[in-house]
Amino acid sequence: MFKTSLDKCYTSACLAALFLLAAITVSTSGQAQQRQTSTTASAANDADPLKALQWRLIGPFRGGRVTAVSGVASQPLVYYFGGTGGGVWKTSDGGINWEPITDDSVFGTVSVGAIGLSDSDPNTIYVGMGSMAKR
Repeated sequence: MFKTSLDKCYTSACLAALFLLAAITVSTSGQAQQRQTSTTASAANDADPLKALQWRLIGPFRGGRVTAVSGVASQPLVYYFGGTGGGVWKTSDGGINWEPITDDSVFGTVSVGAIGLSDSDPNTIYVGMGSMAKR
């Protein structure tokens, strides 16, 4: 009788252990399959990494055709440009951002044909108006 009870207890423990092992196996295989699916999806998305890029206009806005450019020798990130349709523009960060420093009320026209900076004072800007390019 003792041996029979021990056998039943051993059999029940074995069945419980097998059931637990089966549950763990099913659970981890589902997680592995989910990881494999997400890895496959990531690989498909990584196949064309440029697809996620979005074009955006960073300016200059309405500057027109660039006809003149000048930079400040002592300040390597400061540049000016003149355009046929947008006056004089300035950047202080090497061209990342541009801001207009003139409009048609300053010169009476927006078309710029030449830009020069004074050697003695880079804050003095010489601007030649008009565009010599015939269109």
